[in-house]
Amino acid sequence: MHMGKRILLVVMLFLVLLLQLEPKKEIKKEKNENQIEEKRAIYVSYIELQKYIKGKTVEDAKKNIDNMIDNIADFHFNMILLQVRSFSDAIYESKYFPWCNCVTDSNTSPGFDILDYFIKKSHCKNIELHAWVNPYRISNKTDTSLLPKDSYALKFLESGDAKVLDNGIFYNPASSKVQKLIVDGITEIVENYQVDGIHFDDYFYPSVEIDSSFYNDYLKTHKDISVSDYHLMNVNHLVEKVHEITKKHQVLFGIAPEGNIENNYTRNSADVYLWGSSDRYVDYLMPQIYYGFENEAKPFYEVLTTWEQLVSKSNVKLLPALAFYKINTEDKYAKSGIHEWMEHDDIIMRQVLLSRNKNHYDGFSIFRYDNLFPNQEVAEVMKNEIKNLKKIIPN
Repeated sequence: MHMGKRILLVVMLFLVLLLQLEPKKEIKKEKNENQIEEKRAIYVSYIELQKYIKGKTVEDAKKNIDNMIDNIADFHFNMILLQVRSFSDAIYESKYFPWCNCVTDSNTSPGFDILDYFIKKSHCKNIELHAWVNPYRISNKTDTSLLPKDSYALKFLESGDAKVLDNGIFYNPASSKVQKLIVDGITEIVENYQVDGIHFDDYFYPSVEIDSSFYNDYLKTHKDISVSDYHLMNVNHLVEKVHEITKKHQVLFGIAPEGNIENNYTRNSADVYLWGSSDRYVDYLMPQIYYGFENEAKPFYEVLTTWEQLVSKSNVKLLPALAFYKINTEDKYAKSGIHEWMEHDDIIMRQVLLSRNKNHYDGFSIFRYDNLFPNQEVAEVMKNEIKNLKKIIPN
C-alpha cells in the first residue's frame, strides 16, 4: 500500500476512535454537573432553643447543639432553618437587636455566639444553615414594660412605627424606618456570618389597621390604591430589598407562606403569585402545605399541584413544608379527614414521594425538630411514620 494511503488510513482510524470516545466522556461530565441533591430541611425554632440552650452552661448548651446536628445529619437531612430572630431579637451579637429571651435571661449574652456555633457545626456535617427571621413580630404579649430598654421597638412605639395590638406588639410594615431596620438586620447577618440563606415564615401584615394613618397619608400624594394593594406593595418592597441583599452576597432567600393561597391575600398580604412568577423576589418558596390527603377543603395533592403551577413560569424552586407536628393528632379543620393523622403512619412519606414528581421540586422541609426527634416515648403511629420517612431518604 502506498505510504500516503497508509497515513490517511491511520488518521481516519484515529478520528473514528476519537468520535467513539468523546461523546461518552462528555455525557459523563454533564451528568456530574447536573446531579443536584434534593434539599431536606428541618425547622429549629425558638422553642427548641429555649429547651436546649436557655439555663444551660455554655458546655452543656454546645453539647445539646452538637447532638441536634448529629441527629439531623444521621437522618440525612442537609438543611437547617434556624430561627435567629423570633421577636425583634437575636441569637447572635447584634448592633440592632437585643439577645433573644429564648436563649438567655435579661437579654444578656449566653456566653457564646449561638448562630456562629450552629453554622460551623452544620457545615462540618455538610448541612446548609439558613437564618430564619420573623420580620415584623416584636412580642406575643401586650405589656410594653417587658421589652428591653435598648430595643428599637420601644422607640418605634413612640413614633407609630410599631403598635400594640390585641394579639401582641408588631412593627408597622408601611414604615420606611421599619423596612430599613429589617434590611439592615439581614445585611448584618449575611456580612458577618457564613449563612447559606435567609428565610422568612408566613407572618407578614399583623392587622388591617396597623398602618391606617400611613395609608391615608399615602393617598394624599399618590394615586388611588386599595388597602389590600397598599399592604401587598409594602411587603413586596421589603421582600425585593432583602432579595437584592442576599443575591449580592450570594446566599439564597426563601419564604414559607401559608399553604392556603387565598389566605395569603386575604389575611397575610403575601403576594405569592408575584413572588412565584418572578426572579426578583425569592429563590425558593416553601409553602406550608400542612394538609392531609383526606382534608375535604384542602387535600394535599391538589394544593401541591396548585403551588407547582404558581411557580411554573419562573426559576423559583418549590420546597413544600410538611406537618410532622400533626402526626397522632386530630386535624379539626379537615372535616371528614379529622382522624387521618391518627389512622395512617405513612402520610409524610407519601407526600415526599408525590412532591418529587413535580418539575420545580427542589426538596422538602419538616416542621419541626422536636417532632421528628422526640426525646420521650411516643405513640406507635409516630414511630412508624419516622421509620417510613427514613426508608425514602437517600444515604
